[in-house]
Amino acid sequence: MAKGKGARVSIVLECISCVQTNVNKKSTGISRYITQKNRHNTPSRLELRKFCPYCYKHTIHEEIKK
Repeated sequence: MAKGKGARVSIVLECISCVQTNVNKKSTGISRYITQKNRHNTPSRLELRKFCPYCYKHTIHEEIKK
């Protein structure tokens, strides 16, 4: 009796201000966080405000495809 796919799936959150504008030219990186979400409760893409060490402020991080 094999179990089906679980409801929890791991996702990657990426800073949208680093990707879109490259505001800080001296920084060489994109802030990414790894977390989990319940696919049944949140079927849409996840957006969270997290701290970006490259922008030096709290920005919106969006879920990206792996």
